[in-house]
Amino acid sequence: MTKLKSVAVHTIFAAILSQPIIALAQTPAQHREAQREQDAHDKRHHNTAKVVGGSAAGGAVVGGLMGGGKGALIGGAVGAGGGVAADKIRKHNGVKKREREETPHYRQNPY
Repeated sequence: MTKLKSVAVHTIFAAILSQPIIALAQTPAQHREAQREQDAHDKRHHNTAKVVGGSAAGGAVVGGLMGGGKGALIGGAVGAGGGVAADKIRKHNGVKKREREETPHYRQNPY
C-alpha cells in the first residue's frame, strides 16, 4: 500500500510541476505600464512627500522629547530614512497589485 501511495504522490507532484508557469508571468511592457500608473497616482496625491515627511516629523517629535534639539535632528533624519524605505515598499506592493488586477485583455478592450 505504501508503494501505491508513493507513486500517486509522485504522479500528482509531477503533474503540478509540468503545468505552464509562464502564463502567470508579466511581460516587461505590462510591468512598466503598472509602474507608470502607480507613479502617476502617487504624483497626483503627493504620497511620497506624505510618507517621508510624516515619518520625519514623527521621528523629530520623538527625538526632541528624548534628547532635546540634537535628538530632534537625529530623530528627524532616522524618521526620513525609514519613510523612504516604507515608501519604496509601498510603491512596490502597489505595482504588484496593479499587475495582479489588470489583465492584458482588459487593457486592450475596456468595453
